[in-house]
Amino acid sequence: MGQPYPMEFLLTPGQVTIVIEAYQQVRHIYTDGRPLPVDSDPKFHGSSVGRWEGSTLVVDTVGFSPMTLLAPNTPHSDKMRIAERFTLADPETMTIETTITDPEALTSPFVSSRTLRRHRNWTLAEYICEENNRNSVDENGKAGINLADPPGAPARK
Repeated sequence: MGQPYPMEFLLTPGQVTIVIEAYQQVRHIYTDGRPLPVDSDPKFHGSSVGRWEGSTLVVDTVGFSPMTLLAPNTPHSDKMRIAERFTLADPETMTIETTITDPEALTSPFVSSRTLRRHRNWTLAEYICEENNRNSVDENGKAGINLADPPGAPARK
């Protein structure tokens, strides 16, 4: 959820689907009342089950593959669990509070929070590494991303 690329949240009965432009990722959060899997097949995004507490989506995720990368050089074990709280602060702003616990790799829970802004004029683009024109590297080798509206997009209101 830390990519600086657009995300689209699709709310359907029994499931929230998050489509992330970067690397054309899709994340499924099941809200149909099922329990978290006890012994799930490891997945890059893990297995997520959510529930609504008022207008906040509360999500628990387990079952991450060894290839899941939280941050460079950050280890995790098969006991890692991530709890998230997605809340609309207003129609244009979502906050996500994330708590990572892992009794084998962390000495205490790691808690972070981020704020996402709604950009009504953005659409998800096809993300192909070799063709993506949002990424750049300046003359000093510093990576950057262009988050400007695409050419021809309607003006923001």
